[in-house]
Amino acid sequence: MAEGKEQFGEEVIVAIATPPGTSGIGKVRISGDKALKVADKIFYSPADVKLKEVESHTINYGFIRDLSGQEIDEVLALVMRSPRSFTREDTVEFDCHGGMLPLQGVLEAALEAGARLAEPGEFSRRAFLNGRIDLAQAEGIIDLINAKSSKGREIALQQLRGRLSEHIGQLRSKLLDILTGVEASIDFPEDEIPELDQTSLGDQLEEIKSELEELIASSRTGRVYQEGIETVIAGKPNVGKSSLLNYLLNENRAIVTDIPGTTRDVITEMISFAGLPLKIVDTAGIHQTEDRVEKIGVEKSQNSLKTADLVLLMLDVSQGITAEDLEIYRLVQDKPLIILVNKTDLPADLSQEQIEERFSAQPVIFISVREETGLQELKDKIYEIIMGGRAAGDYDYIITRLRHQQALEEARDSLKRAIEAYRDGVPADLLAVDLKEVLVKLGEITGDTVAEDIIDRIFADFCIGK
Repeated sequence: MAEGKEQFGEEVIVAIATPPGTSGIGKVRISGDKALKVADKIFYSPADVKLKEVESHTINYGFIRDLSGQEIDEVLALVMRSPRSFTREDTVEFDCHGGMLPLQGVLEAALEAGARLAEPGEFSRRAFLNGRIDLAQAEGIIDLINAKSSKGREIALQQLRGRLSEHIGQLRSKLLDILTGVEASIDFPEDEIPELDQTSLGDQLEEIKSELEELIASSRTGRVYQEGIETVIAGKPNVGKSSLLNYLLNENRAIVTDIPGTTRDVITEMISFAGLPLKIVDTAGIHQTEDRVEKIGVEKSQNSLKTADLVLLMLDVSQGITAEDLEIYRLVQDKPLIILVNKTDLPADLSQEQIEERFSAQPVIFISVREETGLQELKDKIYEIIMGGRAAGDYDYIITRLRHQQALEEARDSLKRAIEAYRDGVPADLLAVDLKEVLVKLGEITGDTVAEDIIDRIFADFCIGK
C-alpha cells in the first residue's frame, strides 16, 4: 500500500507539535524533501551555521526571524536527515519557548517561507506511506497518546513497536505457503508436483484458525484497557452513592450530606485500579419528584444507565428493599450488575439471606462505605466481571481496535469456509478463493491491502503535528 515519497513531491509541511497553552518548551515540526531549505530561510545562527550544511541528528542554537528580518524567538533546531527521521524525510524541529505567541510566530514564519500547514496525522501518514511504520503501528501511536492506564500504555507501545504486525505477518506467511501449494496443484496438474498432504493441510488451517480466535478473544480485554469501562453508581437518594465515589477517588469529589437529593447532577471521573481504567459515574438519586431541578438530574441518571457498561446498584440495608429500589433494579437488571447493600454498620431492616434471595441472579456484596468494609470484595468483583474471569496477561497478543477485531473475524469466517471446502473435497481453485480472502483481511490490519478511505479515516483521528 505504501506509495513512497513520490506522492508528496516537494511539499514541505509544518505544524505546532505540542498542546496549546503555556509551558517551558513548545515544538514546531517541519518535514519534507526541502525542509532544510525552508528552515534556513527563517533560522539565524550567531555562528553563521546553515542547517542544510550540518550533520544529521545535531542540535543547533539560534533565532527565528520572519522574511522581513523581524526576530520572533530564540530556539534550538534539531536536524534529522532522510531516511533517519520519523517520516523518512528531512525533518527540522524547532524547540521554542512554550507560549502561544512564540509558537504561532515561528509557524507563520515557516508558512511564509514556503511550507504548508500539515493536516491532522500527516506526519504519521507520511511515515506510513514511506514505509517507516505500518498501519497497525500508526494506530499504536494514537492509542499510546490516548492511553488511560499503565497497561493500556504498555499494549499501545508493543503495537507501536510492531509486535502485533509481526504476528500478523507470520500468519500471512503460513497462509501464503499453503496457498502456493494449492495454486501449484491448479496450474500444473500434470507436472510432477507432490500432492497436497491432506492431513497436514487440515491441521495447518485449524492451527491458524485457533490463532485467529485467540486474537479475537483478546479484543474485549484490549478495549477495556484502551477505552475504559463506564461504571454507573445508581440508587435512590441518600443510599451512599457519593460516599462510594469519594472513596474510589480517594478525595472528596462529591458533596455528602444526610439530606436526600444532595446530588442533583451526574458526576463523572476517570479512575484506575488494578491497571483498569474505570469511568465512574455518580448519579442523582432516582425517584419521583416534583422539583424541576431534581427531575433534570433524575433524567440524566436514567440516560447514564442506558449507556453503562457496568452498574453498581446501591441499597440501604437499614431501609430494606423499597419500591424505588425495585424500579431502579427493573431498569438495570439486564446489564452487567453488582448489588451493593450499604450501611451494614446500621441496624438492618432485612436479613442478608432475604436480600440475597431477592437478587439471586446477581452478585450481592454487603458493604459499609463509612466503615470501609466489603470494598476490597467490590473491587475484586468489578475486575472479575470486566475481564470475564481471564487476566490480560493470559494473552500473548492483545487486540485493542474494533477495526482489527472486525478484520480478524472476517478472516476467521473465510478460513472456516476454506476448512469446510477442504473437508468436502471441493476443487482446489475454490479453496484458493477463500484463502486469498483471509490474506486480504489480515493485510487490512497492517495496511498491505487496505482501502484508501480507511487510511483517511484512521489518520483523521490524529492531532495536527503528529
